[in-house]
Amino acid sequence: MKKSMYVLLAVLFIGSQMTLSAQNKADRTGKQRPTQEQMIQLQSSQMVKALMLDDATAAKFTPVYTRYLEELRACRVMNQAGRGNRPSGVRNQTTEAKPAVKPVLTDAEVEKQIKEQFAQSRKILDIREKYYNEFRKLLTPKQIAKIYQTERGNADKFKREFSQRKQGKARQGHNPAHRRQVQPAQPQQQ
Repeated sequence: MKKSMYVLLAVLFIGSQMTLSAQNKADRTGKQRPTQEQMIQLQSSQMVKALMLDDATAAKFTPVYTRYLEELRACRVMNQAGRGNRPSGVRNQTTEAKPAVKPVLTDAEVEKQIKEQFAQSRKILDIREKYYNEFRKLLTPKQIAKIYQTERGNADKFKREFSQRKQGKARQGHNPAHRRQVQPAQPQQQ
């Protein structure tokens, strides 16, 4: 009888854990990330608001800005794909679980990466210059400057959030707010 009671309790415990796990997965799937196209549309609409464009200008600006973002994204994706073509055993440092183990690259591989970064920078500059001329037809120079300032601000914000998430994962389970503060004992005066 005692043995069957333990078995019953174990089954109930395992069943409740499976139910909780299923609920957590359902919560996670409900918060799907937006697609790249949705992100580009969101960025475009935010830029229209930031520039305070009227409806006519916004209608002309949005497709141009969308193409601009798509070309920049394609350029960055191409470069990331190029970084993935490393020799076996060499992994990307940003995705590696333990950053203490650094891959050893040959001088030729390092030189190739540097040249690829230069090529990507040139291509991004060409895209920005091409679309600067497009934006000039629709916007004032101050509005164009605001586009670039907003992009820099968004990039900085993204880097900060990424860094915070990365630090949060490293310290998972350690919430500093829940730590007890221990006061040093003060000597008693007589």
